Amino acid sequence: MTVLPITIWGEPVLHRRATEVEIFDDELRTLVADMFETNDAANGVGLAAPQVGVGKRLFVYRFANDDGVPPTGVVVNPVLTLSKVSGALPDPDEEVEGCLSFPGGQYPLKRAEWVRVQGFDAEGNPLEFEATEWFARIIQHEYDHLDGKLYVNRLIDRYARKAMKQAKKNGWGVPGLTWMPGVDPDPFGH
Repeated sequence: MTVLPITIWGEPVLHRRATEVEIFDDELRTLVADMFETNDAANGVGLAAPQVGVGKRLFVYRFANDDGVPPTGVVVNPVLTLSKVSGALPDPDEEVEGCLSFPGGQYPLKRAEWVRVQGFDAEGNPLEFEATEWFARIIQHEYDHLDGKLYVNRLIDRYARKAMKQAKKNGWGVPGLTWMPGVDPDPFGH
């Protein structure tokens, strides 16, 4: 297994829809293993293939949950069904997200409290489960990556402005920027 560099906001693969996985083979299983290794080295709870420069529709997660779902998994070609997202403002204490591809930033965002996930595992076997609360947030966050969106694209105006100031200050928004988990300093201070 290999730790892969994580792409940073501005890398084109992060901003376009990923393509469906059509072949479930050793190459896919190696990518999944490398993504787990990278996610662990980055102290992440989830990682989507575009975040490691691969424009394919899959993500991994590692999160203990109360939904009866294994705490570690991969979802290939996911389809989500969401509960309604509240129109209330996000709670700046309870609904804050971060992203390995927007390193160090953490901003409040309202998400659906429940999601049904359908897709496949790395072997091509169908899977289906429901996620609630923080686990549902993780699933939605990773799924957004597969549609070319980062959570900062969903922020309300005041937080979006702060995020864009952070991006400008760090020189992001251009292709070719990455950081290396386990080598570069942890941007979230884990």
